[in-house]
This record gives sequence, structure tokens and C-alpha cells, in this order.
Amino acid sequence: MDMMTGDGTEFFEARRRFLFGLAYRMLGTRADAEDAVQETFIKWMHADRGAIANPAAWLTSICTNLCVDMLRAAHRTRVDYVGSWLPEPIHTREDDTPESRLELASSLTTAFLLVLERLTPKERAAYLLHEIFDTPYPDIAATLGMQESACRKLVSRAREAIESSKVRHTTPAERQEQLLSAFQDAINGRGTGPLAALLSDDVRFSSDGGGKAITLRQELMGKVSVMRFVERGLIRFWQGMDWIVADISGAKGVLLRENGVIIGALTFAYDENGAVSNIYLMRNPDKLDCFQGP
Repeated sequence: MDMMTGDGTEFFEARRRFLFGLAYRMLGTRADAEDAVQETFIKWMHADRGAIANPAAWLTSICTNLCVDMLRAAHRTRVDYVGSWLPEPIHTREDDTPESRLELASSLTTAFLLVLERLTPKERAAYLLHEIFDTPYPDIAATLGMQESACRKLVSRAREAIESSKVRHTTPAERQEQLLSAFQDAINGRGTGPLAALLSDDVRFSSDGGGKAITLRQELMGKVSVMRFVERGLIRFWQGMDWIVADISGAKGVLLRENGVIIGALTFAYDENGAVSNIYLMRNPDKLDCFQGP
């Protein structure tokens, strides 16, 4: 595309989805990702676009570095976060474009995004650019202002951490649907045995209320504790709510609706044998906006 024609908006819009996918994985919330993309657009509109040799790489570099800066600020803010912090769940859908299929990969799951939280901002950026978005090392080095060898080390350390966590695998849709059916049966008083059978012995239940919704302040660990909470808490609280199966963050999940308002989003992580290793409940209303009706 000739960057000397038009005002550059059309080219940017063609890259917006890619930039949002990168920013969301970097930052973990839709609002922050949208802010990073908008700031990238502002910088793009004020740039001398005719002098930019590789516009796509320029946009990626600007967006990445904005995210790195925002992450450093976010880590300081999250120290004071009330209860557990979880990434914001997002609606996902399939269509025929390669980029959208990429967005449905295992790199969108809550479990994967939480592992990214353990990395430094530059480790996260280098890993995502190379492993998820297939960016060559020389381009990553230019983006991060580092030597190529240093970028390789960043990716290597990040890859080791992520591979040891075993979150980059897919779980068959049939297994996911089996879990959702068993969970719904348990909530509706039809027995908790099938649900318990699908959970790993060391399953963890995490919830994020952000100090704005009633939820657990600490993570539950182990099948006994999780099933006790389901039987003594969730069955009582959730019976009568609308149970809506949806594609959330790249996998099958559940939206809980009460009086026409989405009040919770439930997502899961599975181990390599298909057992449920993590249950994530989002109750923070600020992170449920994208699921609300018009």
C-alpha cells in the first residue's frame, strides 16, 4: 500500500485487530488493550508516514512499547488489588481469517495469560512477538531496542517458564462440553459426582471481584475444598440464574445472568489428561462489560 496516499486510517484499521490481539495478551484487560491501540493510532496519525519503511513493523513496535510501559505501571497498581486478580475474559468467535484463528489459539486462555503475568514485561513482549505472532528476531530486537542475542535469551527464558506450566495445549470440545454439563447438573441439584470425577485432585478455584462484588478473597486448593464450596455455596447462590454457554477467551465457558444482567463468567483450565486443573470465576463488573447487552 502506498503510504503517501490518504490519511493512513485505512492501513491502520487493517492492522487494528492484530494490534489489539497483541495488546490484550500483553495487558490482560480489554480496556487497557484498547487504550494502547488508540494511543498507537494517535502516534501513527502524527507520524511522517512517508518516511516509514515498514509501516506494519512500525505500528507493532509502537504498540509493544506502549504495552511494556503500561505493564510496569499496572504491576504497581495490582499490589493494592482487592483479592485475586484475573485477566478480563473476552468473547471469542471463529471466522475464516487466519488472524482470527490465531486469536482463538491457546494463547488466549486465562491460564496462559496468568503465566505471562509471571514474566517481565520484555520477556512477555519478546515471547508473544516470536512464538505467537511469528516475528523474526531482528524485528523484535529493533522493537525492544536490544541486541538480537538478548532477545533470544528473553524468549528462551519465557518459553521455559510457559512450557513448564503446561498451559499451551488444547482440550477437545467434547471434554469441555462434558464438564459444563456436569457443572450445570451439580448447580441444579442433580448430583455432584460427575463433576467431581472431572476435577484433578489438586484443582484450584480462583475468583476476581475487584472489591466490587462478593467473591472469595483467597484461592481454594484441592478437590475436597472446591467441591465443598460448590455444594455449600454455589448451588445455593446460582440456582435459578440463567446458565449461558459461550466461547470465552478461546474455550467453552459459562456466563451467569441474573435479572437480565451478566454477573459472572466461568472459565476453566485442563491438564494434559483432560482433568480440570483450574476454575476461574470473574465477578468484577468492570471486567464483564463486553458480555452485557446493548
